[in-house]
Formats: sequence, structure tokens, C-alpha cells
Amino acid sequence: MPHHPISRRALTTALAVGALAAPLAMAEPAAAAGPKVVCTSAKKGLADKLTKDITAALRGRAGKTGIAFGDPATKTTCTYDADRQFDSASVFKPIVLGALLWDAEQHKRSLTAREKTLAKKMITESDNDSTTALRNQLTTARITKFVKTAGMTRTVPNQTWGTTQITARDEQRLLALFTNRNKVLGDKSRAYALDLMNKVIASQRWGTPAGAPKGAKVHVKNGWLQRSKDGLWRVHSIGAFTTGGRTYTMSVLTHGNRSWQGGIDTIQAVARVIHKDVNPAVKKGMLIVPPADPQEVMPPQA
Repeated sequence: MPHHPISRRALTTALAVGALAAPLAMAEPAAAAGPKVVCTSAKKGLADKLTKDITAALRGRAGKTGIAFGDPATKTTCTYDADRQFDSASVFKPIVLGALLWDAEQHKRSLTAREKTLAKKMITESDNDSTTALRNQLTTARITKFVKTAGMTRTVPNQTWGTTQITARDEQRLLALFTNRNKVLGDKSRAYALDLMNKVIASQRWGTPAGAPKGAKVHVKNGWLQRSKDGLWRVHSIGAFTTGGRTYTMSVLTHGNRSWQGGIDTIQAVARVIHKDVNPAVKKGMLIVPPADPQEVMPPQA
């Protein structure tokens, strides 16, 4: 094959064009990276396993999800888009409970019989009227002050309480107040809150309890809301689980599913892998199975 030499001028031009092209290519913006599962743990291999399994559980899921998990006993934490804000739906109700207990302590008084009745219906049955009554008594301003005191920096209480803005990380801060000794809530208040969350009615014990060991003491509160403005569902579940001499907490928030079941499926897929990874010795037949016909009441919406 004949050889065709390239002229010095042509070669110089080609090199110049290449030299210009390289910086231009480098200057193109990279594709925006989405949120990632980030786990840490003092237990060898656990962080990597949780990261892998939670990532797999989220694969192909619709909409947005916020996740936060903590197990103080093994110094394990996981987050995924944990600072994204979601409409609270009925997950606002444990915030009201925390604010009620904090307010009573501030005024050095016990809860009244009326307050106890309203609080029980609000948490165990997810009763909206009871929630509204307690929210009105406390005022949104007082609840906002509690949220600030609790360090829930991205939680924004709304007069239309179902659209209060919450994050998975802030929900973990609330659960930490209920499960650990602290300066915001006394021991009696914490025990009272956990007792109510432990007595949620059977049809509402779905979500984060899925896949927990059957012997675990479960404290849960769920919520869902379909907004008329977009037809999409917000479905959430927060829970604290006491088993094997330790208590760990989990908050999973979802938005953007076309059905409430889609949100529940996402939450339960995440919950199952977390419970499995942190309780590896528990056999499959000894895990909590959520109700086949989950129910929740619809909170007010804007």
C-alpha cells in the first residue's frame, strides 16, 4: 500500500485542533449524580452489606425516597437522601406528641385526662380530629419551637398539618428523643411516647416493621397522603425496634408513587434488608409479616 506523507503544515493544524478540543471536552459538565446510600459501622463488613442491599432494594422504584437508620449498639448508620423534605402526612403525629410532652414538662405539669385520650387516639388509631385538637391547643408556633429544640433543622410545621415538611434525618432525631435519655424529654415522657407507638392498631403496623424479628418490641407510626395537585402519593413509616438488648431506629419516607401500595412496597423492601442485615442470626420464619390489608386514615391537605 503506498505511503502518503502528511505535510508539516497539515500536521501542525491537526495538533492545534486536537489541543483545542481536549479542553473543550473537559469543560463539558458531568451528568448530575443522584443520591447514594451511605453507611458506616463499627461492625466489620456490615456497612458494605447494608449499602449494597439497600441500594438493591431501591433499584427500579418510582419517585423519591429518603432513608435514615441508626443502631447505636454497633455504631451503625445509613442515609439516603436523608435531608430531602417530604409532606408529612400522619408522621406529623409523633411530632405533636413530642411537643405535647415537652410543653407539659416546660410547665411542670402532667397531661390531663383529655390530653391522654386525644394522644392515644392520635397515635394508636391515627385519628385526625384528635391531632387537630392537640395541634390547635399547642399552636403551630409552639410546635415549631419544640422542633427547633429537638434539633430537627429541616422540619417546617404547617397550619395544614398534613403538609408539614419533614426529612428522614429529622425523624431519626425525633426517634432518638424517644429512645435515648436526653435534656428535651424526661424518662416518663419518653416511655409514654414509646408505649403509644407500641400499641398502634394491627391494620396500621405496616412499613418499617416488615422483616423485624418476631420477638422485637415494635414502636411504629405511619402516614400517607395523596395530594390533589399532582395525584401522587406520599407514604412514610418511622419505627424503633428493641431486640437482643438493643434499640435501633429507622425512617423511610417516599413521594411520587401512583398508588399507596407502591410507597408501602418501597418502604418494606428497604426495611426487610435492614432488619436482615442487622439481625443475621434470625431465621426467615421468625420475621414479622406486615398486615395484608394495610390501612391508614388520610390527613388534611392543602
